[in-house]
Amino acid sequence: MNSPLKDKSFAFAIRIVNLYKHLSSDKKEYILSKQLLRSGTAVGALVREAEYGESKSDFIHKLAIALKEANETEYWILLLCETNYLTIKQCESIIDDLKELLRLLTSSIKTTKQNINKHP
Repeated sequence: MNSPLKDKSFAFAIRIVNLYKHLSSDKKEYILSKQLLRSGTAVGALVREAEYGESKSDFIHKLAIALKEANETEYWILLLCETNYLTIKQCESIIDDLKELLRLLTSSIKTTKQNINKHP
């Protein structure tokens, strides 16, 4: 089953992996980039995990964790920007993708909660 959330979270994970490769090989930055890699790829993994959740509540729980990981990812990106490991253009581009992912996650959680309330 393809969904915008699944597709965007996977594409975002690919961007994060490529950014990690750039930061570690070209910028010789290993600590912050490893944190970014962990949280940034966890979002898509949790979306995939949620897809086969045991219940709607489990689905919501997994997406809520993905939302927390996305928020943490934003922290690492902003930190990398403010410490000049990333250019303003790089920051804006990846933050735009992240904001879209945050909107999709929030919307999916909200819709599922509304459906649970309609059909308990």
